[in-house]
Amino acid sequence: MSATQTRHVHILVEPEYLPAQSMPQAQRWLFAYHVTIENRGSYAVQLMNRHWVITNGEGEVDEVRGPGVIGQQPLLQPGESFHYTSGCPLDTPVGTMHGEYEMLIPASGERFDARIAPFRLAVPGALN
Repeated sequence: MSATQTRHVHILVEPEYLPAQSMPQAQRWLFAYHVTIENRGSYAVQLMNRHWVITNGEGEVDEVRGPGVIGQQPLLQPGESFHYTSGCPLDTPVGTMHGEYEMLIPASGERFDARIAPFRLAVPGALN
């Protein structure tokens, strides 16, 4: 689990290994990650874009950029939160993810990056 806060946007990520959807014999391990984004500020913010940096166990890096998350660009009023789950396939049983969400403050038009702290994707028992 990882948690971070940039300005007033708090981001919590909980990774989960999905053994039923993984195929280790084919070098494919699938992980879910559950994200909660909470607006702890006094003004609305909207998630506009995402940027993920995914690193496998051999140090190979893949970057993912795109609009919103799971097809949405949620607008969070003060005190509101947004939860979603997505997935990440790896070709190694261990890896990491981190990144940022580009946030918009609609009232001012200001944009800022809300940091997503690094978190580990690991098959249980892979790291002893």
